[in-house]
Amino acid sequence: MPEVEITIGGRTFDVACQTGEEQYLHSAAKMLDTEAQVLAQQVGRIPEARMLLMAGLMLADKTAGLEDKLRETEDRAAGYLSELRALKEAPPPTPERIEVPVVPTDVTESLQEIAARAEALARDVEEKAG
Repeated sequence: MPEVEITIGGRTFDVACQTGEEQYLHSAAKMLDTEAQVLAQQVGRIPEARMLLMAGLMLADKTAGLEDKLRETEDRAAGYLSELRALKEAPPPTPERIEVPVVPTDVTESLQEIAARAEALARDVEEKAG
């Protein structure tokens, strides 16, 4: 079991941890040290036990606030998932019927005549070109 040297509030401690957890211990010690430094700046030198207690309580307060935010976020996410599930399970909307006005017969006839003329012109051009 490795021993890690950490510094909190200007004081050094030797702490044992599981193999592979050294980086997590250093990270936790850094957070605790940050809170201890704040205490040292505000209060000055205080007994080691009191400093660790107060720094731990400050971290616990921050953690409780983060846990509250996490719970709120999880609740909001659950609501979104529920809404998404309801939307997926809802029947598809009924298609909307759209009626297109009928094209008058004289317009259709005129378009057919224009198309026939265009085809005749195209044949003439092909004959002259070929």
